[in-house]
Amino acid sequence: MKDVIVGESYVVGDHINTDAIIPGRYLGKLASVPVEMYPEILRKYAMEDLDPKYPPFLDKEKRCPYKIIVAGRNFGCGSSREHAQIALKGAGIEVVVAPSFARIFYRNCINGAWFPPTESEEDLSKQIATGDELKIIISERKIVNVTKGEEHSSKPFDLLAKNILDAGGLTQYNLRRI
Repeated sequence: MKDVIVGESYVVGDHINTDAIIPGRYLGKLASVPVEMYPEILRKYAMEDLDPKYPPFLDKEKRCPYKIIVAGRNFGCGSSREHAQIALKGAGIEVVVAPSFARIFYRNCINGAWFPPTESEEDLSKQIATGDELKIIISERKIVNVTKGEEHSSKPFDLLAKNILDAGGLTQYNLRRI
């Protein structure tokens, strides 16, 4: 797991569900391709069905200029499929910060080691703006808004979650224990 992540933020509100993160209508495109290609295919549709009140997540070339998502409560609610994490990782997201996550989304992030689902001590979606440069220091539990000169805290990962992320996912963690 990467300890320091620096990049522009993309800010959304509460209850962003997995169907907004990756619309189910695109999952049929995966039927005849190797699993290694999923991130490249799904990234092009990430956040496509997000409420239009938010700025576009992808540019005209279907690239994502952001590395960090800052969300409100209950990020990743909805279905249990891990295609949402794959789409975000494929788009270039390195961390999602929210005061709370849907439980299955959180565990899928950990188990697949897609990116660290970082729980903030407070709802930062009302304090950080899309485009603000952030510096996340996982080991120090710091969320620094470089643009505004503000510092916030995140909650610690439990030891098992940290070990799984550090190992590169649940499979790699289990292989180390054999």
